[in-house]
Amino acid sequence: MANTYNTRTNSCTAPSTKLKKFTPHNHQQQDEASLPGLPDHIVQLCLSFVNPSLLYSVCHSWRRLIYSPSFPPFFSLYALLHHSQSSNSNSNSIEFFNFDPISSTWDLLPPPPPPLCVLLHHPSFISRNFSIQSVSFSHNLVLLAATTHNFAPALSHPLIFNPLSKTWSFGPRLATPRRWCAAGAVRGALYVASGVGSHFSNDTARSLEKWDHDDHHHGEWKKKSRLKDARYSRDAIDAVGWRGKLCVVNVKAKEGTVYNVDKDEWEEMPEGMLYGWRGPVVAMDEDVMYVVDEAKGALRKYDHEKDLWEEIMESEKLRGAQHVAAAAGKLCVVCGDNGIVVVDVLASPGRLWVVDLPIGFEALRVHILPRMSSPDFDFPARHSTSME
Repeated sequence: MANTYNTRTNSCTAPSTKLKKFTPHNHQQQDEASLPGLPDHIVQLCLSFVNPSLLYSVCHSWRRLIYSPSFPPFFSLYALLHHSQSSNSNSNSIEFFNFDPISSTWDLLPPPPPPLCVLLHHPSFISRNFSIQSVSFSHNLVLLAATTHNFAPALSHPLIFNPLSKTWSFGPRLATPRRWCAAGAVRGALYVASGVGSHFSNDTARSLEKWDHDDHHHGEWKKKSRLKDARYSRDAIDAVGWRGKLCVVNVKAKEGTVYNVDKDEWEEMPEGMLYGWRGPVVAMDEDVMYVVDEAKGALRKYDHEKDLWEEIMESEKLRGAQHVAAAAGKLCVVCGDNGIVVVDVLASPGRLWVVDLPIGFEALRVHILPRMSSPDFDFPARHSTSME
């Protein structure tokens, strides 16, 4: 199906055209009672046990109900996309999107408070991509690190998007803003480790900072045990939270280490874990760890008792995997030319399908978070392939 998607205009993006709004959420008229004869709170309690995709298809009032702040939110996909065109005007521009699996629609998120201008590509570094590092944290999307056009850290504070309120906010200032670092979350706390600032510093390259979720409004980053060396400052790394530990691997250099959050100590990574870490890794509910082999397109699950990775499935669609997110029994994998591939790991055998991206965009990062609330989606949208 042809797609005429164009993005909105801001200081970091190319000019755009106005888009058609997604109207099913935009009804102003009042429908009849959802279930005549029952109080609203009883109706909502009854409907909360029904699959939202079924409610969406029944009537407009139930459709609005599943997006209301009081209704239990279902999971949806959040993605950082960039313009795939090669022109200088937009090759470094990014957009934040939400894919609603119920309406099968992509929606633009509200823009961050200041225009976010980051460096993704530079002609002097043809083979180098300058990563944007983001983390799913306490049902929020958090941007932690990126690079500016003058090769400096782009973020002095975490930039946080709350899906339920559809608002951006800032976290506490990082003691040392950085880029090319290890970033992750475990047990309700955010961590950044290693990396570089505007210039290399051995102190920054060996540092570890922690921010507790309980201190969301008035907290600060706290320094924790230092790394043994500066070897993890050479690339952007996803630090995977798993069973009270933060697993850090530089895939290109085949170097790995584990941070024990209870002991505040860095430990040796098990040999089997490191050996099989051959692509992006994610931990479902911080308990079961999966890897997508970027070369073979194989999906594997880690067995900590045997210290090995057991293969679940292999698919051409998973080749070139760059980033992966997990929630509710599903993995969402950024796979370069294949877009975003969804894998249902609870199905036997595992099944997968592709979520089409808006035309003209490529995916950088993905996260699985609660859907945005509010019955009125006042942002441009396009239809696509459902996650369900």
